Amino acid sequence: MVRTVIGKKERDYSVVRLLVVLIAVFAMCSILKGNMFLNVNTFRSMGKQFPEYGILAIAMSVALFTGGIDLSIVYTATMSSCVIARLLPVLITESMSTGQETMAILLSFVIAIAIGAVCGAINGTLISVVNIPPILATLGTQSLFQGIAVVITGGSTISGFPDQLSKIVTQDILGIPTTVFIFAFCALLVWLILAKTRFGYQLRMLGTNSRATTFAGLSNVSLYIRAYIMSGMLAAVSGIIMIGRFNSAKADYGSTYTMQSILIAVLGTMDPKGGKGSIVGVIIAVVIVQMLSSWLNMYESISVFYRQIIWGALLIVVLIINYYTDKRKMKSAAKK
Repeated sequence: MVRTVIGKKERDYSVVRLLVVLIAVFAMCSILKGNMFLNVNTFRSMGKQFPEYGILAIAMSVALFTGGIDLSIVYTATMSSCVIARLLPVLITESMSTGQETMAILLSFVIAIAIGAVCGAINGTLISVVNIPPILATLGTQSLFQGIAVVITGGSTISGFPDQLSKIVTQDILGIPTTVFIFAFCALLVWLILAKTRFGYQLRMLGTNSRATTFAGLSNVSLYIRAYIMSGMLAAVSGIIMIGRFNSAKADYGSTYTMQSILIAVLGTMDPKGGKGSIVGVIIAVVIVQMLSSWLNMYESISVFYRQIIWGALLIVVLIINYYTDKRKMKSAAKK
């Protein structure tokens, strides 16, 4: 009981610290770019950009929570979007009404999410049944899913979808992009699962000590597979947002999002060792990274090619800070 209370206090402190960082980043962007940053169009643009990689970061967080990692999420997303691209011409005919067209598009979305679940199940099986380390298993499936996406698309961009596809995904509700609501729903659902359900508690146990779950009579195989299925389904939702936003599908869309999703998850309090972290922190980290990204876009002299260098350096800094923070906590606990 004492350990649970301490863990909760640590998570709350981490979230508060992230909120302080968020306020500092917002103040910096506002001071340096003024009205160029502080306007409605900037925030609307941010709202259209962050959901796709924000959901990928949540998917990555689920994997990290188990003590693993999922390097295949981006290509699970792109493969799912490529499947939608090939399905739509088959499902939709010229004689269809708008309502029938909408139902066909939604059916393709369901199929894409099912494919994401299959991808996650493959990852979970490789990790828990075949005992391949998560980083190697998902690195292998990353190449596999990318290859399948290339075969599906023939290595080219697929476009020319019905206008209804973009309307479903990118329309505004009360002036807010639909994708923001999709992100909020995914974040809330995962938060409820990880923080409020027995399954979430079991995943925390798995990430903290996989032997403990075995001794408790739990099936690690089942836990890993279900966790990675969740990660794969979230990735597929991100793929749906991608195809709706770009109105096209390509095998290498979002190829830079892997580093970004790891950065956001770790920045958002997810411990790469497993068993610790907060989805609330991940949400705040998504907003921080998007603010920084939008701010960098306002400097024409900073090429987009430097973005990966910035995210990589920031990830290293965050990992170093987390290392020394954990080390200090361990020393304080030892003294007590």
